[in-house]
Amino acid sequence: MSEPLRLSKRMSELGLCSRREADEWIERGWVRVDGVVVSTLGSKVLPEQKITVERQASNEQARRVTILINKPVGFVSGQAEDGYRPAVSLISSRTRWKLDRSPTQFQPNQLRNLVPAGRLDIDSVGLLVLTQDGRIAKHLIGETSDVDKEYLVRVQYHKPGRLPESDLQLLNHGLTMDGKPLKEAKVYWQNEDQLSFTLREGKKRQIRRMCEAVGLRVVGLKRVRIGKVTLGDLPTGEWRYLAADESF
Repeated sequence: MSEPLRLSKRMSELGLCSRREADEWIERGWVRVDGVVVSTLGSKVLPEQKITVERQASNEQARRVTILINKPVGFVSGQAEDGYRPAVSLISSRTRWKLDRSPTQFQPNQLRNLVPAGRLDIDSVGLLVLTQDGRIAKHLIGETSDVDKEYLVRVQYHKPGRLPESDLQLLNHGLTMDGKPLKEAKVYWQNEDQLSFTLREGKKRQIRRMCEAVGLRVVGLKRVRIGKVTLGDLPTGEWRYLAADESF
């Protein structure tokens, strides 16, 4: 027998929206199960039941924006903390990249419910995604996300000589963190003092901690790609919209 699931969870599993969005739509009467409107939060459905949403929900979702910003040092990814400004405070019509090809017009209300889909440390720079779309947030940072992220990492080696090949291989696979083995990474030298890291997970300060484990000190870290979306020529401190034909 199939077990009933919470309607909002099932909608998220199907990729219709995030759980938070699902609850909003349910309360507004925008969700139907087998053709019948369901407006009670906490309602449950069977996996085989058909879930549809009203056009109002689809229209609202289509208006939600996703913004790519080249975060500078000194800004936090999310809420303001310890006196540091959040990256969202950089977004205005004045700081929009002049070469942004999206036809979307900037509106201050686009800043409402704009949340980071992944973090960058305060002392790290590069590509940061801010989105109003729960589907994108789940795709990038959900428990089942397998979107890879690429970083350029400038390092200094604490020991005499050069990092042994065996330690480079350890960065690729074999390290543990917080008591759990890390997923396999792709790490290689770009030049004599810079490594390229490609990860499929994002533990707190993961790259810095990985480097410390093999005697490397990180002196600069820049995220240059998330999935198929690259930082490209986006200037530091400026932003652009995710284009309609772009996908992570």
